Amino acid sequence: VQLQASGGGLVQAGGSLRLSCAASRRTSSKYHMGWFRQAPGKEREFVAAIRWFDDDTYYSNSVEGRFTISKDNAKNTVYLQMNSLKPEDTALYYCAARNTMSFRVTLTKEVTVYNYWGQGTLVTVSS
Repeated sequence: VQLQASGGGLVQAGGSLRLSCAASRRTSSKYHMGWFRQAPGKEREFVAAIRWFDDDTYYSNSVEGRFTISKDNAKNTVYLQMNSLKPEDTALYYCAARNTMSFRVTLTKEVTVYNYWGQGTLVTVSS
């Protein structure tokens, strides 16, 4: 599956952005979809994930309460609504997909288990 991320941009601190990740085809219900980010000079880190089967979600501590991951089955698209943005949220944001082969696999923040990656979309938060 190919993933296309979009929606990045420049926003002031306290503002909001919504990122989108469109899949090239319908994904299996056993898929997990995730958002990761990478700031200059830092490792790629987990942001949020959603399980296609039952909409279970998982967030990093740094974004929980501010970011919301969701999906639109009809559009094969996953969203990341980002509110109350902070300068430290500045990064290249990537969407990713994991084919788990099972409905009940627990969501994870581990980068290495995600099989498919989209290109990044840049989010810049000014202070």
